[in-house]
This record gives sequence, C-alpha cells and structure tokens, in this order.
Amino acid sequence: MKKTIFLVTAILLVLCLNSRAQFFNTPEELIYLTSEWSGERFEDGRPKVADEILERMRKVSIEEAWGVLRSKGYINQFEANWVILHEDEVLVGRALTTKYMPKRPEVMDRLTEKGHELGRLGAMNSWPIDQLQQGDVYVADGFGKVIDGTLIGDNLGNAIYANSGNGVVFDGGSRDMEGLSKIEGFNAFVRGFDPSFLTESMLMGINVPIRIGRATVFPGDVVLAKKTGVLFTPAHLAGEVVEQAEFIMLRDMFGHEMLKKGVYTPGQIDGRWSEEIKKAFLEWVASNPNELPMSKADLDEYLKDRTW
Repeated sequence: MKKTIFLVTAILLVLCLNSRAQFFNTPEELIYLTSEWSGERFEDGRPKVADEILERMRKVSIEEAWGVLRSKGYINQFEANWVILHEDEVLVGRALTTKYMPKRPEVMDRLTEKGHELGRLGAMNSWPIDQLQQGDVYVADGFGKVIDGTLIGDNLGNAIYANSGNGVVFDGGSRDMEGLSKIEGFNAFVRGFDPSFLTESMLMGINVPIRIGRATVFPGDVVLAKKTGVLFTPAHLAGEVVEQAEFIMLRDMFGHEMLKKGVYTPGQIDGRWSEEIKKAFLEWVASNPNELPMSKADLDEYLKDRTW
C-alpha cells in the first residue's frame, strides 16, 4: 500500500514538473479554458477585454453586476472582507492570476530551477509581476496567509504599478502599507498588512484558475473591487454585465426621481412597468443626455432584443 501511494505521488509530481501548462499556463491551455471568449487575446492567451468596457465597469455597482452574473448561473464570483489600501478608490482590470502553496523544499527547489530555465529572473514572487500588462490586476491565491505571507512590499508595488498601471487582490498579506499608499493610482485589496517578509510559500502557477475565498477566478476575468468587496466577471460576460448594469442604473435613477416627486407609487416602480411608465422613462432619458450612464444610442441598441 505504501509503495502504491509513493508511486502515485511521484507520478503526479513528475507530471506537474513536466507540464508547463500547470506551472506557467500555455496560450493553448488558456484558450481552451476560456473558449467562450471570441475576442482579442494577449500573447499569453488571456482574454483581452476592451479598455472601454473596463472604464464603463468602474461605474457599475457590485450588486448590479452580481445580479447579472447570478442570473447567468455564475454564483461563485464574489468575495468580501478585505483590508483595503484606499477604500474610496475603485480597482478595475483584467486578472493575471497566481497560485501559492505552503513551501515544500524539494518542490520549491525544482520549480525555481525550472523557472530559471524558462527565463524567469530572481525570486518566485517577482515572476508574475514581470508578466503584467497595462490594465491588469495581479490576483494571487496566497492561501490566506498574512504573517510571513506578504507577497509584496513597496518595491514590488512600484514595479506592479509601472507594468500594469493598476493594483492587486491578494488572498494573503502585504507589507509596507505606508510606502504602497504613496504610489499614486495603486490600490490593494489584501487579507492584512504585516511587517514580516514572505517565507515558507512557493509559487505553483501563473495564469491558472485559482480560488479567492468563495470565488473561482480565471485568467482574464474582469476584476471589480470596491468597498463592498471584489467581483470577478468572466471575460465573455463583461460586456453584457456592463450593458445590463447600466440599464439597471438608468431605471433606478428614473425610478428614484419619480418616487421623490410622487409621480408614481413604489408598487408601480418596483413592479412590471406599464406602457405609460415606459414612455415617461424614454422621455426622461432624452431630456437628461449628459447625466446618464449609457447613451440614448446604446440604450436603443440594448432594448432592441430585450424585454424591460
């Protein structure tokens, strides 16, 4: 029995070490895992959601986007309870994912050697940073470790911002809170800050599917991080999430104004809208073109094939 267990463990380790797809995902592997996406991709295979969608996503509330994802069957995309570097700053971008595990000396030695053979430089925790592109968010499964689990300090934080123009989401820790807070435009959602250095952790994968608390995250997912928490939207749904969320915002803006003015009752606004309310809504949109989250043209296109 012991020989069998040893043999199976050895085979799995060899497969892991010999499979670049499990250590640093190949473009082919990422394309397979995200085959619902039909748009542009990075060289590493990650879906490249358009900058316009990312910018529009900033104005979307977590609740609105969460509701759209849930209606599509994506239940496990949200995680809360973060320590946030700048609570009032929104973090949006494309996920570059990494997976860390507790250190096992012989495995870490072999993976370090393999990484260097593949052209990686320096310590493991710097490798994902070298791969970041503008608009990326570095998302790391650090298995919740804060003490001795600080994946970055202010030096790596500056490198992250230089490469991505963005920030990080870590199911783990960070150090140098004061230094990181001075990097204009950088934000961090982590489990905690601690003065300790990273130790007893090893990098097991870059651009692999990971778990962040109760959420499953794939490379290229659109990260929406706000005070409420962090939502990970699959790339192929990002455009639809933005459109539906913007429409919900429009409805809510109109509804709140009508309720405050006493034009309609809560039952009329919360229920299925009558033709009269729909007409009033479209007239309200036309008279408020500069204050709306989506243009009249975008609204008309959205309503073509959709019900209210």
